[in-house]
Amino acid sequence: MKNIRNFCIIAHIDHGKSTLADRLLEYTNTISKREMQDQALDNMDLERERGITIKSHAIQMRYIHPANGEEYVFNLIDTPGHVDFSYEVSRSIAACEGALLLVDATQGIQAQTISNLYLAVDHNLEIIPIVNKVDMDSAMIEEVQDQIIDLIGCEREDIISASGRTGIGIAEILSAVVDRVPAPKGDPEAPLQTMIFDSMFNSYRGVIAYVRVMNGTIRKGDKIKFYNTGKEVFAEEVGSLKMGMVETQEIAAGNVGYVITGIKVSREIKVGDTITHISRPCETPVKGFEEVKPMVFAGVYPLDTDDFEDLRDSLEKLQLNDASLVFEPETSAALGFGFRCGFLGMLHLEIVQERLFREFDQDIITTVPNVPYYATNMKGERKLIHQPSDLPDPNHLSSAEEPYIYAQIITKPDYIGNIMKLCMDKRGLLQKQTYLTPTRLEMIFHMPLAEIVFDFYDQLKSSTRGYASFDYHLLDYRETDLVRLDIKLNGEQVDALSALVHRSKAEYMGRRMCEKLKELLPRQQFQIAIQGAIGQKVIARETISALRKDVTAKCYGGDISRKRKLLEKQKEGKKRMKQFGAVEVPPEAFIKVLKLND
Repeated sequence: MKNIRNFCIIAHIDHGKSTLADRLLEYTNTISKREMQDQALDNMDLERERGITIKSHAIQMRYIHPANGEEYVFNLIDTPGHVDFSYEVSRSIAACEGALLLVDATQGIQAQTISNLYLAVDHNLEIIPIVNKVDMDSAMIEEVQDQIIDLIGCEREDIISASGRTGIGIAEILSAVVDRVPAPKGDPEAPLQTMIFDSMFNSYRGVIAYVRVMNGTIRKGDKIKFYNTGKEVFAEEVGSLKMGMVETQEIAAGNVGYVITGIKVSREIKVGDTITHISRPCETPVKGFEEVKPMVFAGVYPLDTDDFEDLRDSLEKLQLNDASLVFEPETSAALGFGFRCGFLGMLHLEIVQERLFREFDQDIITTVPNVPYYATNMKGERKLIHQPSDLPDPNHLSSAEEPYIYAQIITKPDYIGNIMKLCMDKRGLLQKQTYLTPTRLEMIFHMPLAEIVFDFYDQLKSSTRGYASFDYHLLDYRETDLVRLDIKLNGEQVDALSALVHRSKAEYMGRRMCEKLKELLPRQQFQIAIQGAIGQKVIARETISALRKDVTAKCYGGDISRKRKLLEKQKEGKKRMKQFGAVEVPPEAFIKVLKLND
C-alpha cells in the first residue's frame, strides 16, 4: 500500500486540467501514441464539442520513480471546472489523499479555484500547487506564484511550473506526487469498507460501480451487500480502471477500481453508499461526501405521454452517471405526466437535456426553470413551492420568501463599474470588496438565487470581456414580493412557460419572453397573439401575423368586386381557423426563450 497514490486535479474552468492529464498519461505510457487524442479522458461527444469536462474520470497509471527505482500505482481523477459540476469535484476529493491545484499563468487564481481548494482542504488533502501554461507569451509566472503563496501559504520552491501543451514540468509533477502525497491508510485484513464514488449503466453488464476501498479486500465472487439499501449480491467481476476496464482477482485497501454485480435496476445502487461483506460486515459506513443541493428546478415531460415510463428509465440510468441530478414524478394539467427535476445550474440543465436526447433518444419538453420558494398563506401555513401552479392565489398569500446566495466574484479593477451595475440590476447587495493583489479584486454580494439562474453568468462574462470568475453557495431565505407570470398564446395559457418572478422584474420578463417567442414560433395560417399576464392583467403583448396566400392571383383585369369577394372569403376562413387552430411550441423554444439577452 505504501506505493499507491490517489490524487485528483482541481482548477477553474479552462485552466488546462484535461490537457495536463493527457501529458501525464503519455509520460507514464498508460496510453500509446496511436491511441492518443486531445482530452483523452473526456469520453463524451458533448465534452469534446464544448471543450469542457462534464464528468470526473478515474484512471490508473504506473510510474517508476527515478530516485529509488520503485514502481508506484497512481490513481488519477480528472475533475470538471465549471461551478455547475462542483458535486463531481466533491465526490472525487472524497476518494483521494492529494490534489494538484492548477492555476493558469495567463489568468491567475479565479473563483472556482478557491472554491475547489477549500473543498480539498476540508478533506485534509495534500495540495501540490502548479502554475500551468508557462510557455504562453502572456504568462505572468511571478505574479501568479505570489497569488498562490498568499492563498495557501506555501514556499515559492513548492510551486511547480508546467505546460500541459508542451510537457514542461511533467516529470517534476509525477515526482512530487510520490514525495508529497501520503500513501493511503487502511488495513487489508479488516472488515470490508468500500465507498462508491461513481457509477454507470451498461446494457449488458448492468450497473458498474466505481469504488475506493478504505479497509479490507474485495475479491471476485465475494458475497457483498450495500450498507444503505441492504441489497445482497455477488461481486461478479472486480478490476482496475485503465483506459478501459481491466479485470483483476481483487482490489485491496487503499486502491481504486470497479465492481460489477449484475444489478439491472439502477435505483438499487446509490453513489455515496458503502459496500461490505455479508459474512464479516464493517461497523460503520464510510463518511460520504456532502449531500447534493439542487439550485434550479424544472419540469421535464415526454413529448408523447406514452413515453413516460421510458423517460423514467432514462432518468434513472442518467442519475447513475450524474448523481447531482434529482427527480420526482409530477403531473401538469397541460403537459400530462412528467418529472420535477433538480439541477445545479442552467448549464447542468442544458447538458442533461442534451444527454437525454443523444444517449437515450428522448424527446422532452422542459418547463421554465425556477428556484424553490417558501409561501405562507393567511392561515400561517408555510410550504415549499417548486412550480408556479403551487403558488397560492394572491388573495390567500400572506408572504413569500426566496433563497439568497453568497456570490464571490474575482475580477480586474477596470470592470468594477460594470459588475456593480449588473449585480445591482439583479437586486444584489454589496457586502465587501478586497484587493487580492493590485490587479485582482474580490467582490462579495448577497443576491437572490432566482436572478442568477437564467443569464447572469453569460452577462458577467460579456461585461468583463471574460476576465471575471464567479462562484456561489446558498445563504438563507428572505422575504420577497413574488408574482406568477403567465404566457398565453391566443388566450390559451402555456403551463410550461409560467414563471415565478419578483414584481419589479415581471414587466421586463413578460416583454422579453413575448419578443423572444415571436422570433421562435413558426408562423401559421392565422394570427397568433402572444401575451404576458399577471392574473387577469395583461402586461405585454406581441402579434405574429398570419401567413397569407395570394387568392387574387388568378383575377387579372375585370371588376374589383370579384377580388373583394375572394378576399372576404379568405378573411372568414382565417377567423374560423383561429377558433380551431392549435399553436405548437417547438421543444427547443422552451430553453431558448430564457436566453433573454441573446
